[in-house]
Amino acid sequence: MSGKFELFADAADKFRWRLKAGNGEVIAQSQAYASKDAAKKGIASVQSHAASAAIADLTDSR
Repeated sequence: MSGKFELFADAADKFRWRLKAGNGEVIAQSQAYASKDAAKKGIASVQSHAASAAIADLTDSR
């Protein structure tokens, strides 16, 4: 099974999304959005930018 985005309303009636891996584990989650449309735009942004995002390794060089 592939991963999926889940769009939901939180306890404060704000919209959020979470990205789940194929095994059901949450691997990313969003900030709170005031509207469902804004949350959907957040998902679209992650979908379009994640594949080409650079990796910034901020750990100590060991």
